[in-house]
Amino acid sequence: MGKIAKKRDINRDVYTLALERINRTYDIFDNVVVMFSGGKDSTVCLNMTLQVAKERNKLPLQVYFFDEEAIPYETIEYVERVADLPEIKMNWLCLPVKHRNGCSRNHPHWWPWAPEDKEKWCRPYPTHKSVIGLDDIPNFPRNIEERPTVPECNGLLFPPQDWGEVGIIMGIRSEESLMRYRTILQTSEKRYEDYMINLKSKTALANCVKVCPIYDMKTVDVWSGPQKFGWDYNTTYDILEKVGLTHLQQRCAPPYGEEPMRGLWQYSIAFPKLWDKMQSRVPGAATAARYANTELYAFGGLPDKPKDTSWEEFIQYFLNKHPEPYRSKVAEVINGFVGNHYKKTTEPMMGTHHPESGIGWKFLLRIAMRGDFKGRKQPMFTSNKKQYAAQKKAYEVERHGQKR
Repeated sequence: MGKIAKKRDINRDVYTLALERINRTYDIFDNVVVMFSGGKDSTVCLNMTLQVAKERNKLPLQVYFFDEEAIPYETIEYVERVADLPEIKMNWLCLPVKHRNGCSRNHPHWWPWAPEDKEKWCRPYPTHKSVIGLDDIPNFPRNIEERPTVPECNGLLFPPQDWGEVGIIMGIRSEESLMRYRTILQTSEKRYEDYMINLKSKTALANCVKVCPIYDMKTVDVWSGPQKFGWDYNTTYDILEKVGLTHLQQRCAPPYGEEPMRGLWQYSIAFPKLWDKMQSRVPGAATAARYANTELYAFGGLPDKPKDTSWEEFIQYFLNKHPEPYRSKVAEVINGFVGNHYKKTTEPMMGTHHPESGIGWKFLLRIAMRGDFKGRKQPMFTSNKKQYAAQKKAYEVERHGQKR
């Protein structure tokens, strides 16, 4: 297991701790930038980093906004206000970077602002002076198969010979999901500090490090910023509030991925004009808006496994529904989880997840049905004695065929 991040310092509030982390980031790296989405978490990071940058005479602050096209107009208006601030050097990126489309097995990716899809664009191409498009980055891959993901753009945006080591401030919080919790708190790929994640991989350059200064903030902490300090914010949230969505349901990013698409329906209510474009922008969006929270997309209940079929055979049945090369990618993810299970325990896998590995066949079935490359929504393995005992009992009941 990788090292565990230190517990929150109870003698200091989360805003004080975040400012200290951002100051530490400036101490370490040659350059510091903020990845800004227009959402509530990146709003906190933006304002706090701007405060530190002013104090350290590091203005203008370099801010990067990947415009994902299928986003509300209120978000764009907010980004324009931020871009017009004299202390900000906005880099408004309108590039056909590869995004996940969980709405369709046959079309598992989509590319915002792709020139070949111009007639389907959800919004007119922005005209702000800070916009950076394909014509501004000559070495951006034009071939669809070679187009990078957002993390893979680091080499284009921050070449080490020009930027040195770069600290990328991001509004990632461990409260939001188990995957983010594990990434921030348990990764062994870290350098410098617990809240800094080395981005070195097959596609990301080693000179870029992801910095998560607000990783331990709760949602209430995040929303206290605009209220307490008078920060500007994205009024998309006001609209989502009016239509009855809870804070956990509210999203400003395009909801086409495996988890976000569960909220596709909210766009038809909150942003009907945008939704007219969104449902035809990517294959399967209209269907996912109706059925994303059902068994069809492996949410809620799961199909019953036939008694004369093994879990491996049942999972392979759903894997075979995906075209190559995506089928092999999903299979690789599943095999990786199986290997991780047996690294943690010698006990066999069952349908229910094992308390020590957090892995079970039902979880892997969901991955196969969704074509999930990242294995989201893994059941939480716990060190709590009561929770561990309860999950261990459930595992043993299934293993030995006992009735509850």
